[in-house]
Amino acid sequence: MTLLASNVFSALPEGLRADLVGAFNEIVRNYREHRWEPAELNGGKLCEAVFTVVDGYAKGQYAPRSSKPGNFPDACRALERSSQVPRSVRIQIPRMLIALYEIRNNRGVGHAGGDVNPNQMDATVVLYMSKWLMAELVRVLHTLTTDEADKLLEGLIEREVPMVWSDGSSRRVLAPGLTRKQQVLLLLLLEPGESSEDDLMRWLEASSRSAFRRDVLRPLHKDRFVEFDSERKAVRLLPPGVAAAERIIP
Repeated sequence: MTLLASNVFSALPEGLRADLVGAFNEIVRNYREHRWEPAELNGGKLCEAVFTVVDGYAKGQYAPRSSKPGNFPDACRALERSSQVPRSVRIQIPRMLIALYEIRNNRGVGHAGGDVNPNQMDATVVLYMSKWLMAELVRVLHTLTTDEADKLLEGLIEREVPMVWSDGSSRRVLAPGLTRKQQVLLLLLLEPGESSEDDLMRWLEASSRSAFRRDVLRPLHKDRFVEFDSERKAVRLLPPGVAAAERIIP
Protein backbone atom coordinates (compact mmCIF):
# COMPACT_ATOMS: atom_id res chain seq x y z
CA MET A 1 0.00 0.00 0.00
CA THR A 2 1.31 3.44 -0.91
CA LEU A 3 2.43 6.05 1.62
CA LEU A 4 -0.27 8.34 0.23
CA ALA A 5 -2.96 5.78 1.01
CA SER A 6 -1.64 5.47 4.56
CA ASN A 7 -1.79 9.24 4.98
CA VAL A 8 -5.22 9.68 3.39
CA PHE A 9 -6.84 7.00 5.54
CA SER A 10 -4.59 7.39 8.58
CA ALA A 11 -7.61 7.38 10.90
CA LEU A 12 -8.43 3.78 9.94
CA PRO A 13 -6.82 0.64 11.41
CA GLU A 14 -4.09 -0.74 9.17
CA GLY A 15 -6.02 -3.89 8.23
CA LEU A 16 -9.20 -2.01 7.34
CA ARG A 17 -7.18 0.52 5.36
CA ALA A 18 -5.52 -2.28 3.39
CA ASP A 19 -8.90 -3.95 2.69
CA LEU A 20 -10.37 -0.69 1.41
CA VAL A 21 -7.52 0.45 -0.83
CA GLY A 22 -6.77 -3.09 -2.01
CA ALA A 23 -10.35 -3.75 -3.15
CA PHE A 24 -10.49 -0.42 -4.95
CA ASN A 25 -7.25 -1.00 -6.81
CA GLU A 26 -8.34 -4.49 -7.83
CA ILE A 27 -11.42 -2.97 -9.49
CA VAL A 28 -9.34 -0.36 -11.34
CA ARG A 29 -6.73 -2.92 -12.41
CA ASN A 30 -9.25 -5.49 -13.66
CA TYR A 31 -11.15 -2.82 -15.56
CA ARG A 32 -7.98 -1.67 -17.32
CA GLU A 33 -7.28 -5.27 -18.31
CA HIS A 34 -10.86 -5.72 -19.63
CA ARG A 35 -11.52 -8.44 -17.07
CA TRP A 36 -15.14 -7.48 -16.64
CA GLU A 37 -16.31 -10.24 -14.31
CA PRO A 38 -13.51 -9.85 -11.70
CA ALA A 39 -14.00 -6.07 -11.83
CA GLU A 40 -17.60 -6.58 -10.79
CA LEU A 41 -16.87 -9.29 -8.24
CA ASN A 42 -14.44 -7.02 -6.42
CA GLY A 43 -17.22 -4.47 -6.14
CA GLY A 44 -18.61 -6.70 -3.39
CA LYS A 45 -15.32 -6.57 -1.47
CA LEU A 46 -15.26 -2.80 -1.75
CA CYS A 47 -18.86 -2.58 -0.51
CA GLU A 48 -17.96 -4.51 2.62
CA ALA A 49 -14.88 -2.36 3.27
CA VAL A 50 -16.71 0.94 2.73
CA PHE A 51 -19.63 -0.21 4.91
CA THR A 52 -17.22 -1.11 7.70
CA VAL A 53 -15.66 2.36 7.47
CA VAL A 54 -18.93 4.33 7.57
CA ASP A 55 -20.36 2.05 10.27
CA GLY A 56 -17.26 2.67 12.37
CA TYR A 57 -17.46 6.39 11.67
CA ALA A 58 -21.07 6.45 12.89
CA LYS A 59 -20.23 4.41 16.01
CA GLY A 60 -17.03 6.29 16.80
CA GLN A 61 -14.90 3.15 16.69
CA TYR A 62 -13.53 1.33 13.65
CA ALA A 63 -13.33 -2.45 13.30
CA PRO A 64 -9.82 -3.79 12.61
CA ARG A 65 -10.83 -5.42 9.30
CA SER A 66 -13.74 -5.22 6.90
CA SER A 67 -16.64 -7.61 7.35
CA LYS A 68 -20.03 -8.30 5.79
CA PRO A 69 -23.17 -7.88 7.90
CA GLY A 70 -25.73 -10.66 7.80
CA ASN A 71 -28.22 -8.62 5.79
CA PHE A 72 -26.27 -6.04 3.83
CA PRO A 73 -29.17 -3.85 2.57
CA ASP A 74 -30.81 -3.72 6.01
CA ALA A 75 -27.50 -2.84 7.66
CA CYS A 76 -27.02 0.03 5.20
CA ARG A 77 -30.55 1.30 5.81
CA ALA A 78 -29.95 1.17 9.57
CA LEU A 79 -27.24 3.81 9.15
CA GLU A 80 -29.98 6.30 8.26
CA ARG A 81 -30.84 6.42 11.97
CA SER A 82 -27.35 7.75 12.83
CA SER A 83 -28.47 11.35 13.11
CA GLN A 84 -25.21 12.71 14.53
CA VAL A 85 -23.14 12.07 11.39
CA PRO A 86 -23.05 13.90 8.02
CA ARG A 87 -25.85 13.13 5.57
CA SER A 88 -23.33 11.58 3.19
CA VAL A 89 -22.41 8.94 5.79
CA ARG A 90 -25.96 8.02 6.80
CA ILE A 91 -27.85 8.44 3.51
CA GLN A 92 -25.84 8.88 0.32
CA ILE A 93 -22.97 6.42 0.81
CA PRO A 94 -25.20 3.62 2.22
CA ARG A 95 -27.70 3.95 -0.65
CA MET A 96 -24.88 3.85 -3.19
CA LEU A 97 -23.54 0.73 -1.45
CA ILE A 98 -26.92 -0.99 -1.79
CA ALA A 99 -26.98 -0.26 -5.53
CA LEU A 100 -23.40 -1.46 -6.03
CA TYR A 101 -24.03 -4.61 -4.01
CA GLU A 102 -27.12 -5.32 -6.10
CA ILE A 103 -24.97 -5.39 -9.25
CA ARG A 104 -22.58 -7.79 -7.56
CA ASN A 105 -25.38 -10.15 -6.51
CA ASN A 106 -28.01 -9.95 -9.23
CA ARG A 107 -26.38 -9.10 -12.55
CA GLY A 108 -24.98 -12.54 -13.32
CA VAL A 109 -21.84 -11.97 -11.25
CA GLY A 110 -20.80 -14.52 -8.68
CA HIS A 111 -23.58 -17.00 -9.49
CA ALA A 112 -23.76 -19.67 -12.16
CA GLY A 113 -26.79 -19.28 -14.37
CA GLY A 114 -27.27 -15.55 -13.78
CA ASP A 115 -29.74 -14.00 -16.21
CA VAL A 116 -27.35 -11.25 -17.36
CA ASN A 117 -23.75 -11.91 -18.41
CA PRO A 118 -20.98 -9.71 -16.99
CA ASN A 119 -20.05 -7.09 -19.54
CA GLN A 120 -18.27 -3.81 -20.01
CA MET A 121 -21.36 -1.73 -19.25
CA ASP A 122 -21.82 -3.27 -15.82
CA ALA A 123 -18.11 -3.10 -15.05
CA THR A 124 -18.06 0.59 -16.00
CA VAL A 125 -20.89 1.26 -13.57
CA VAL A 126 -18.95 -0.58 -10.85
CA LEU A 127 -15.78 1.39 -11.59
CA TYR A 128 -17.35 4.83 -11.38
CA MET A 129 -19.54 4.05 -8.40
CA SER A 130 -16.40 2.79 -6.66
CA LYS A 131 -14.52 5.97 -7.50
CA TRP A 132 -17.39 8.06 -6.15
CA LEU A 133 -17.49 6.07 -2.92
CA MET A 134 -13.75 6.38 -2.36
CA ALA A 135 -13.71 10.09 -3.18
CA GLU A 136 -16.63 10.65 -0.82
CA LEU A 137 -14.80 8.83 1.99
CA VAL A 138 -11.74 11.01 1.37
CA ARG A 139 -13.93 14.13 1.38
CA VAL A 140 -15.72 13.21 4.61
CA LEU A 141 -12.65 12.06 6.51
CA HIS A 142 -10.61 15.11 5.52
CA THR A 143 -13.39 17.75 5.15
CA LEU A 144 -12.27 18.49 1.58
CA THR A 145 -14.23 19.78 -1.39
CA THR A 146 -15.41 17.27 -3.98
CA ASP A 147 -12.76 18.44 -6.48
CA GLU A 148 -9.98 18.18 -3.90
CA ALA A 149 -11.09 14.69 -2.90
CA ASP A 150 -11.24 13.57 -6.54
CA LYS A 151 -7.68 14.77 -7.20
CA LEU A 152 -6.42 13.04 -4.07
CA LEU A 153 -8.21 9.85 -5.11
CA GLU A 154 -6.17 9.67 -8.33
CA GLY A 155 -3.08 9.30 -6.18
CA LEU A 156 -4.51 6.15 -4.60
CA ILE A 157 -4.76 4.37 -7.96
CA GLU A 158 -1.83 2.02 -8.35
CA ARG A 159 -0.67 1.78 -11.92
CA GLU A 160 1.20 -1.28 -13.09
CA VAL A 161 3.29 -0.80 -16.23
CA PRO A 162 5.24 -3.99 -17.02
CA MET A 163 7.42 -2.10 -19.52
CA VAL A 164 8.86 0.06 -16.73
CA TRP A 165 11.24 -1.16 -14.03
CA SER A 166 11.33 0.67 -10.70
CA ASP A 167 13.11 0.24 -7.40
CA GLY A 168 11.19 3.03 -5.73
CA SER A 169 13.45 5.94 -6.63
CA SER A 170 14.81 5.01 -10.05
CA ARG A 171 12.88 4.15 -13.20
CA ARG A 172 13.91 2.49 -16.44
CA VAL A 173 11.84 1.86 -19.56
CA LEU A 174 12.66 -1.69 -20.60
CA ALA A 175 11.01 -1.81 -24.03
CA PRO A 176 13.45 -1.08 -26.86
CA GLY A 177 12.60 1.11 -29.82
CA LEU A 178 10.39 3.65 -28.05
CA THR A 179 10.84 7.35 -28.63
CA ARG A 180 11.69 9.61 -25.72
CA LYS A 181 8.20 11.06 -25.88
CA GLN A 182 6.71 7.58 -25.50
CA GLN A 183 9.09 6.77 -22.66
CA VAL A 184 8.13 9.96 -20.83
CA LEU A 185 4.43 9.07 -21.13
CA LEU A 186 5.05 5.60 -19.67
CA LEU A 187 7.14 7.00 -16.82
CA LEU A 188 4.49 9.57 -15.98
CA LEU A 189 1.78 6.91 -16.03
CA LEU A 190 3.35 5.44 -12.88
CA GLU A 191 3.26 8.76 -11.04
CA PRO A 192 0.03 9.78 -9.24
CA GLY A 193 0.91 13.47 -9.33
CA GLU A 194 3.66 15.64 -10.69
CA SER A 195 7.13 14.45 -11.67
CA SER A 196 10.17 16.65 -11.71
CA GLU A 197 11.92 17.44 -14.96
CA ASP A 198 15.20 16.50 -13.29
CA ASP A 199 13.91 13.01 -12.44
CA LEU A 200 12.71 12.42 -15.99
CA MET A 201 16.07 13.49 -17.39
CA ARG A 202 17.87 11.22 -14.93
CA TRP A 203 15.65 8.24 -15.71
CA LEU A 204 16.11 8.73 -19.47
CA GLU A 205 19.80 9.66 -19.13
CA ALA A 206 19.20 12.92 -21.00
CA SER A 207 22.21 15.23 -20.77
CA SER A 208 20.89 18.41 -22.40
CA ARG A 209 18.02 20.20 -20.67
CA SER A 210 17.44 22.53 -23.62
CA ALA A 211 17.22 19.62 -26.08
CA PHE A 212 14.99 17.63 -23.72
CA ARG A 213 12.59 20.53 -23.44
CA ARG A 214 12.68 21.32 -27.17
CA ASP A 215 12.29 17.77 -28.46
CA VAL A 216 10.22 16.09 -25.73
CA LEU A 217 8.47 18.18 -23.09
CA ARG A 218 7.34 21.17 -25.10
CA PRO A 219 5.87 19.08 -27.95
CA LEU A 220 4.03 16.88 -25.42
CA HIS A 221 2.76 20.03 -23.70
CA LYS A 222 1.63 21.50 -27.04
CA ASP A 223 -0.26 18.29 -27.86
CA ARG A 224 -1.97 18.45 -24.42
CA PHE A 225 -0.46 15.13 -23.37
CA VAL A 226 1.33 16.72 -20.40
CA GLU A 227 1.24 19.93 -18.43
CA PHE A 228 4.80 21.26 -18.26
CA ASP A 229 5.68 24.09 -15.86
CA SER A 230 9.15 25.21 -16.93
CA GLU A 231 9.62 27.54 -13.95
CA ARG A 232 8.89 24.84 -11.39
CA LYS A 233 10.41 22.10 -13.57
CA ALA A 234 7.27 20.04 -12.98
CA VAL A 235 5.49 17.70 -15.40
CA ARG A 236 2.03 16.16 -14.99
CA LEU A 237 0.27 13.66 -17.24
CA LEU A 238 -3.05 14.89 -18.69
CA PRO A 239 -6.01 12.63 -19.64
CA PRO A 240 -5.06 12.50 -23.37
CA GLY A 241 -1.56 11.52 -22.25
CA VAL A 242 -2.95 8.71 -20.10
CA ALA A 243 -4.80 7.34 -23.13
CA ALA A 244 -1.70 7.66 -25.31
CA ALA A 245 0.46 5.91 -22.71
CA GLU A 246 -1.99 3.03 -22.31
CA ARG A 247 -2.00 2.52 -26.10
CA ILE A 248 1.75 1.91 -25.93
CA ILE A 249 1.38 -0.95 -23.44
CA PRO A 250 0.92 -4.35 -25.16
